[in-house]
Amino acid sequence: MKPAATPGAASFEPEFIAALTTLFEERITFNRVLGLRIDALAGDGVSGRIEMRPELIGHYTHQRLHGGVISATLDAMAGLAVLAAIGARHMDDPIEARLARFGRLGTIDLRIDYLRPATGPHFVATAPVHSSTPFASRNSIRVDAIRLPRRSTCAVATK
Repeated sequence: MKPAATPGAASFEPEFIAALTTLFEERITFNRVLGLRIDALAGDGVSGRIEMRPELIGHYTHQRLHGGVISATLDAMAGLAVLAAIGARHMDDPIEARLARFGRLGTIDLRIDYLRPATGPHFVATAPVHSSTPFASRNSIRVDAIRLPRRSTCAVATK
């Protein structure tokens, strides 16, 4: 499935979206293990999803998503939001140059507040870009929530 663009945000070229989607979903092996898929990709935020599978269950009695899957998903989505924000900031650069900027990024700090158990057939993670600066060490991305199909909040993270 091709990720949708967010209305009003920087419009990425289809080639950039395809390359970033391949990088995120296929080349980052752990994202592939999680089954993480991009739903929307824009300079002002991203969203993605994970389908529940037996190997992602953390509590077998209640069929809850493992907390490590939640934190890894939130970390990955916040990282993707940083990549999209940087890509949007450098739209005048060729696609290859924008993609090359991503090689030096990593998580410095991550906080997860687990608000309730995560159960359901799939999980959606959104990462809107609330603020960013030109310096990678000062990018501030807040991941608001993993939402369950009922639109109730499961977890909150700040990065």
